[in-house]
Order: sequence, then structure tokens, then C-alpha cells
Amino acid sequence: MNINQKAIDLLEKNEYEDALMLFQKAVYETRNVQSLTNLAWVYCYEEYDDTKARGLVEEAINMNSTSHFPYNLLGEIYIRQEKWKYAKDILLKSISIFPSKTSYNNLAVANYHLGNIKDASKYFLLASENSDYAMYSHVKCLIELGNISDAKLKLDTFSENDDEFVGEVDVADLYVDLGCYKEAIRWFEKGWNVYWKQPNWISRYVYSMLKLNNTTRSHEILNEVINQKIEEIKEAYEEECDEDWSENDKEVNIKELLDEKTEYEQMFEQISSGYIPIMKFDTSIQTACYLFGCTRHNHPEYQ
Repeated sequence: MNINQKAIDLLEKNEYEDALMLFQKAVYETRNVQSLTNLAWVYCYEEYDDTKARGLVEEAINMNSTSHFPYNLLGEIYIRQEKWKYAKDILLKSISIFPSKTSYNNLAVANYHLGNIKDASKYFLLASENSDYAMYSHVKCLIELGNISDAKLKLDTFSENDDEFVGEVDVADLYVDLGCYKEAIRWFEKGWNVYWKQPNWISRYVYSMLKLNNTTRSHEILNEVINQKIEEIKEAYEEECDEDWSENDKEVNIKELLDEKTEYEQMFEQISSGYIPIMKFDTSIQTACYLFGCTRHNHPEYQ
């Protein structure tokens, strides 16, 4: 068993410190695509140190790697560092070597942040499974591009029975942006007992109700979350402090709860006066194992 195989074996056994020493030893003995990429991956996903990893994986790429592993890994690092143009360029190179849903998704993320919504939409679709976050992001792009009918057709296929289902409230949010308030309300109701109650999506639910002139249900929703917040505030005041929960932590938490309560109390009047709650959308990076020689994922060593 060579050094790389021993390091991966120790990593699988959760003997991290010993594994790291061997990954470092492999680089010390031979700086090649495999040793540099594997140590970089460990720094990324065990040490959470993208800066240290970036130099190693850039060195591997400068050796004209014929594997997509270092390109994909560097693309992930660039995205976390919000270096969108660098991420786009390196991921295009990765895809030219070996296309994957992970690289398509991350390329879509880079394009979205660069304002290339049409390209982002295309790559999110290539990365997607039924009802997953990539498909959700694809539909969001279609809406931004004004392709409302296509977006509605895609969104109508979403099912909570799909393996990678994005979530009820997320689907509802897209229906709100499409102006399909009945569908939005149906999905908000499905997610009511599933999602943590937060002002952002509650406001979108109330907005949909008011668009259909259902003031009674709007008040019921708001009364429920206000009463829930009152109970949370009471519990927060009664919570005892310790070494893991200081007086300052307690005060910050109580202030956040009081602010949310106030937001709910003002929500009906604000929306009735013309305020339109904005959908909160975040892109989502996809990660993967890029360890050469990983037996769990059947990765061969670098040739």
C-alpha cells in the first residue's frame, strides 16, 4: 500500500491527524497532480482552509492535469471566494475534460453572479434532477428572463415525492413571483408545519392571501406566529446562562425575537399599503470527492 492509499485508509477510519501527515508527506516526496490535489482537497474539507488549498491545486493545474479533479476543486474554491470570472473559466476547462452535474451547477452559479442569467439557466438545467435545487434555480432564471410560460410548466412538475425535492415553501415562493397565488398558497400550506417560521416567507404567504382578498386567513396566520413568538420570548427570558450561553447571547436572542414579533405585527398594514415582499434567493454550490485513489467513490489513482 503506497502513501496515498494509506492516507485515504486512515481518513476513512477517522484517524485524521495521521492521515494529514501522510498526505503532506506525499507532497513532500513527490509534488505531482495527485499528491497536490489530494492535500488541497483535505485542506478544503477537513481544515476549511481554501487559501492554503488554492495554491496547491493551482500548482497541480499548472502541470497540465488531464483529470478534471483539480479544475473542479479550484472552481469550488473560487466560488466560495466569490471570484466568479475565475470560477467560470476554470469550470469551463473542467467540463471540456469531463462534464458532470456538479461542474455544470457550479458553472451556473458563477454565471448567475456575473449576470449571465441565460447561461446560468442553461447550466442549472444540465445540472438538475427532478424537483431539486438546481431545477429550482433554473426556474428562477427563467422567471428573471421573462420566460413565464416555460417557468410555470417546469414548476408544475415539482413533487414532494421526488428524492431531491427542494421544499414546499421554496416552490411556493416561485409561484408568487409568477403571480400564481392560488398555487403559492397551496404550497405554503403544505410547508406550514414543516418549515421554521420566518418573516421573509411568512410575508410572501400573507401577500398571496391578500392578493386573493383573503384577509381572514391572513390575520389567522399572523396571530399564530405572533403568539408563537410571544412564547419564544417568554422562554428566552427564563433561559439560564452558562459557559456556552452568556448574558450577551441571551440579550441578542431576545432582541431578535422582539424584532421579529414587531415585524409580524406590522406586516398586514405594510402589505395592505402596497409593500411587495421580495423573494430571498441564494445560489447553492455543489461539492464532491476529488481524492485520487478514493476507494469509497471508486476513484483511480492519477495516471
